[in-house]
Parts: sequence; C-alpha cells; structure tokens
Amino acid sequence: MTPGHGVRHPSAPAPGGAPGAHAGATLAKAASENFPVAPAFLPRAWRQGLMAVYGYARLVDDIGDGDLAPGGRDAVLLGLDPAAADDRPAMLDALEADLLRVFGGTDGPPRHPLLLALQPVAREHRLSPEHFLGLIEANRQDQRVARYATYGELLAYCELSANTVGRLVLELTGTSTPERIRRSDAVCTALQIAEHLQDVTEDLARDRIYLPAEDMRRFRVAEADLGARSAGASVRSLIAFETERTYGLLNEGTPLVGSVHGRLRLLLAGFVGGGRAALRAISAAGFDVLPGPPKPTRGLLLREVAAVLRTAPRKG
Repeated sequence: MTPGHGVRHPSAPAPGGAPGAHAGATLAKAASENFPVAPAFLPRAWRQGLMAVYGYARLVDDIGDGDLAPGGRDAVLLGLDPAAADDRPAMLDALEADLLRVFGGTDGPPRHPLLLALQPVAREHRLSPEHFLGLIEANRQDQRVARYATYGELLAYCELSANTVGRLVLELTGTSTPERIRRSDAVCTALQIAEHLQDVTEDLARDRIYLPAEDMRRFRVAEADLGARSAGASVRSLIAFETERTYGLLNEGTPLVGSVHGRLRLLLAGFVGGGRAALRAISAAGFDVLPGPPKPTRGLLLREVAAVLRTAPRKG
C-alpha cells in the first residue's frame, strides 16, 4: 500500500471518529490510490485501522514530497513554527518525535490528529514501531538521494518506503507469518515501482529519478530524454522492461492472496489487482508515461481483481 495515482474508490470513515477537516483532507487522498485502501466490505475495525495507517503513511510522504497543505498547519500541529513546514528534515524529525508519543513517549499524547488516531490502533494490534520509523527513514533518504545506480539500490529503498506498509497490514489483520511477509514484500515493492513508472515526469520535476541508472545505460536513455513531451523508442523500451520485471514481482507475491480467507482475501486481491491494472494501463499507453501517469479505468481494475481471485492458489 503506497501512495500514488490510479482509480478512484470511496474512502473509508476517518479512524477514531472525526480527525478534523485538515487531517480529513489527508485521508481523502486514499481515493486516488492504485488500489482500494479500506473498502466498505471490511469489518469496521479493520477499516479504521487501515485508514489510520494510511493517514500516517500519507502524512509522511506529503512531508517528504513537500505536498503539505499551505499555511503551515501541520508544522504547528507538530510543535513547530508555521514557516518550518518547508523544512522537510525538521518536519520529519518532529514527526518522529510525535510517533514516539504514539508508542508511549513520556511527554504526553501525540500532537498531530492523524497520529492521535493511530495510537489506539497501534496499541490494540501491537503494531511494530520500526515499520513506522522505516517510512520516515525512506523520506529522509528522498532528501539525500535523487538517483539510484542499480535495481538492488531501488529494492532497498522500497524495503523502507513500501514493504513496511504491507507488513503493517499483516500485523493489523493478525495474519503475519514469514512466508506471507515474503510474498507481501514482493507485492508492495511492485506497487511502489509501478507508481514510479507512472510518475516519471512528476518525479523528474522534483529532481528525482527512480529508474535505475544501470537500466538507463542499457537502453541508452539519458536524463534529458525523460524530460521530453513524449517518449522516444529508447524510453519506451526501458519502461517496457521495468513493467515486465514488475509483473514478475506481482506474480511472485500473488500466492499471498490464496493464503488467507474471507474478506482479507478480497482486500489483498484488490492490492494485487490494482498493481496489475496500473501496469496494464502503462502497457496500453505504449509505455509512454511522459505525458502524464497512465491511469487504469475502474472496469480494468475490477477485471484484474477478479482474475487474481480466480488464479491465486489457495492454501490451508
């Protein structure tokens, strides 16, 4: 579960009651993800828990990307001056301090409403603080690292930025096992990379490139080629290669869906199907992602989810 672009879905109720209009605007971004974050068919407690985790993950990413709402309200909520909202390292430090309050800090309850809503969820489900800290570290890395030399380096980044969220979903639903974690990691890394493939132009505007430099050299793609209005043959070949490799990751993780039952099976099929739909949208665009992120239709998403449910091998 990683923030990104895609099909719109109804968002779930805010966790722990109304978090306020400002925090509610952050939660509303769940509607633009490639997969359903907390669909209505889930038990209410799961929906609230998933939205609490999503709200935190979205807040961390918005800080790291400089996408916070104007006015400095988030800085004030975290105990900083409004002008500090543009100081991403300071904001991430303040968020980490507030996260420690979620897990029993000695200086009172969390200050940000999204973290205040997260606290009872984290306590009830005994969620691991290191996963939440991993998301902060991934966004700190975004402030230091703008290019990835190898695919292995990109996978290590996804370990922090994406896989941590999948592990939290397993903890939240009480289904975490070593095998499921392995499969979940594959799915979450694939979802993250699919988002990077959709967002090449948006990332370049932030002076970030998540296409491994070793692959760009292989396909003779220069950074300047990524700034064109439309992709040339070399860029399309590169995106096609990355898309196919990401399909492989999704296929590796798909047995996760068959390892669980009931409504959780539907949720995980939504994650995998959302990733497949995003990749199919990239393929349908002729691998030209430069005009803007190719977005799957709702119909395509539903067909992909149905295909996952039909083909995911059942265990247990």
